[in-house]
Amino acid sequence: MTKSDSELLFLALGGSAEIGMNVNLYGCDGKWVMVDLGMTFADPGYPGIDLVLPDLEFIEKRSDDLLGIVLTHGHEDHIGAIPYLAGDLDVPLYATPFTAGLIRRKLEEAGLEHDVELNIIPNEGSFELGPFGFRYLPIAHSIAEGNALLISTPHGNIFHTGDWKLDDEPLLGIPATPEELTAVGDEGVLAMICDSTNVFNNDPSGSEGDVFRNLARVVEEIDTRVLITTFASNAARLQTLGEVAKATGRTLCVAGRSLDRIIENSRETGYLKDFPPVVDFEEAMNLPRDKVMIVATGGQGETRAALGRIAGDSHKIKLTAGDHVLFSSKQIPGNEIAIGRIQNQLAAKDVVMITDRQEHIHVSGHPGRPELAKMYDWIRPDILVPVHGEIRHMKEQARFGRAHGIAHTVFQQNGDIVRLAPGKPEVIGQERTGRLVLDGDVMIPADGRTLNERRKIGYNGLISVAVALDGDGKLAGDPVLRLAGVPLEQDEEEFLDEIGEDIQSKFVKPVGDLERFSEELRLLVRRSATEWTGKKPVVKVLVVET
Repeated sequence: MTKSDSELLFLALGGSAEIGMNVNLYGCDGKWVMVDLGMTFADPGYPGIDLVLPDLEFIEKRSDDLLGIVLTHGHEDHIGAIPYLAGDLDVPLYATPFTAGLIRRKLEEAGLEHDVELNIIPNEGSFELGPFGFRYLPIAHSIAEGNALLISTPHGNIFHTGDWKLDDEPLLGIPATPEELTAVGDEGVLAMICDSTNVFNNDPSGSEGDVFRNLARVVEEIDTRVLITTFASNAARLQTLGEVAKATGRTLCVAGRSLDRIIENSRETGYLKDFPPVVDFEEAMNLPRDKVMIVATGGQGETRAALGRIAGDSHKIKLTAGDHVLFSSKQIPGNEIAIGRIQNQLAAKDVVMITDRQEHIHVSGHPGRPELAKMYDWIRPDILVPVHGEIRHMKEQARFGRAHGIAHTVFQQNGDIVRLAPGKPEVIGQERTGRLVLDGDVMIPADGRTLNERRKIGYNGLISVAVALDGDGKLAGDPVLRLAGVPLEQDEEEFLDEIGEDIQSKFVKPVGDLERFSEELRLLVRRSATEWTGKKPVVKVLVVET
C-alpha cells in the first residue's frame, strides 16, 4: 500500500474481473469513500450457499478514514451486501430516493434501521465528503434512478458511470442528455470508471420503447393466458408491462414478493403512477384466459420464485396447455440449467414459451460498442478504467477505448491499487481481496475450512468411524462405521466387514499417542475406501476412552 497522502487512488474490492458484487473505493489525500456495496448469488461451487459477499478487510482496517458509502442504483449487485456489512463499517450511506427506499426496507428487515445512517440525496443532487464532491447524474438503466457519479477531487474529476445504457425512449425517468454529458466533459474529466458488460456487442442495447411495441404486438396475437417473467428490480420493464396490459385489454396479476416490494417502493417515490390495478391469484384464475396477464418472478430458474412454483404445480396460479410464458429477460450465464429445468416443466404442460431469441421482448441495461463510443466522445476522459466485467470484457474495453483515442487505459482486477494522480496512471500495488458467504445465519470465508470440507464431502462422500479404547489403551469391541454418499450400495456390508477386520488386526497393541492413532486409523479407512470405490471420502474418527 502506498504511503503517500497526496494522491488519488482507485481500488475495487468487487466487480472487477467478475460481473456482480460491485464495491469500488476511491482514496484521496488519505481519506476514502466507497461507491456501491453489492453481493452476488452463489453457483454450484458454493454448496448450500445462496449469497456471496465481498471481503472488506482492507477498508475495515482503515474504517476511521472511510467517509461514507455512495450508492449508484438499487440492483442487488450494488446494494445487496448493505444489511450484512454496512453496520460494521459504521459510516453513513447516500442514495437517491428510489434506491434509498429499497435500502431502507433491507435495513428494516435486518433490524438495522436505527443503526445505519441513510441520507437521501435528491435526484441530480450534490454533496461533499471530505476532499470529495459528489454529483448524481441520471442515466438510463434497467431500474429507476440509475445514476452516474461525477466525483470532484483536488486531483481532478472522476466520472463513475455505474451501470448504464443509452435509451431514446426510456419510459421511466429522464436520463441526462448528450448536451448535459458533453458539458461534464467540458469541465475536464481525469478518469472514467466504466461499465464493460456488453463491450462485445456491436449493436446498441436498444430502447424500452421498442420492447413495449413488440410485447404489445405479441400479447395481442395470443388468445390464452399470458405470463411474463422479468427481473423484479426492472421497474422500467414493469412500467412497460403495465402499458402492455392496458393496450391489450388484459387485467394484470402480479406474482412474487420482490415484485410487490418494487412496485410499492416505486409508487412511494413517484414512479409507476399509472400502473394498472392488479387482481389476486384467485380472481386471475377465474378471468377468461384471454383477459389476464400475469407478471411473475423466477425467469432465472429460481425454484422458490413464482414461476418455478407455477411450473411445479405448487402455486395458486395454474397454467394449462396453450397458455404462453414470455421471458422478457436475458439468461444470466450460469443459470442455463436451472432455466432449462423450468422450461421443460412448462413444455410438459404444453405451455408455449417465447424468449428474447425469438422476439425482441428484452433489451439490456448495459452499453454496446456504439454507446461506449458516444460516451467517450461526450466525456473525453484522460484515463479509462474498465470495471463491471470479467477479464475478457475489461481487456476488450481497454483496447476499444485506446482505439477511440483515449490517452491512457488501466486494466485492473479486484485488489489492484491504481494511482490515478499525480503522474502516469498505473497499478502500484495489490491488496488481499476475497469472498464471504452467508451460510444459514453465519458469515464465513468462501475459501475456509467449512466450504472446502463440504465440497469434498459432496464429491467423495463421508465415512464416520467410532472406536472405543479400554483402560489399557486397547480396542474394546468392534469399530462402528457409518457411510454417507459413498458409492457402496451393493457392497456396503462386505466393505464394512473387511475394514472392521483390518482395523482389529492392525491395532492390536495398546494405543499410545491418541492423535497419531486417530490419523493412522483415518488413513487406513480412506485407503480401503479408495481401493473399493476409486473415491477418497472424508473420514471422521471418534475415539472413546472407557
